[in-house]
Amino acid sequence: MILGIGHSAFGARDLEASLSFYIDQLGLEKAFELHRGDGSLWLVYLYCGDGSFIELFPEDEVTERSDLASYKHLCLRVDDMSLTLDDLAQRGLNPLNPPSVGKDGNTQAWLEDPDGNLIELMQIDADSDQGRIVAQHTS
Repeated sequence: MILGIGHSAFGARDLEASLSFYIDQLGLEKAFELHRGDGSLWLVYLYCGDGSFIELFPEDEVTERSDLASYKHLCLRVDDMSLTLDDLAQRGLNPLNPPSVGKDGNTQAWLEDPDGNLIELMQIDADSDQGRIVAQHTS
């Protein structure tokens, strides 16, 4: 049974800028690093809470499927959109748009990381499509 998103993986053109964005501005926790056999950095894991992670690969990490362009965005669940945006603003990070309610009934705002990857912040409403499904699985 699938329990949730384990991780999303991204290539980072400037790893230090990406780490600053995800840790210092977005507030995620650096969990650990993995290194190649020669000791060079392979990837950095960031903890997002609730058992989910983001993997950041330095620019030189090329995969055989790097030509695929299927990525659309990463969605991070938040508990309180207003408080989250206030916290992010104090870290120098502002959303691309004011928060709004999407077609699914959830409040959302959008960010962009240093590589241009879109990140959706979403506050799940109990009466939304997602909220009803989660309630069915937790009751």
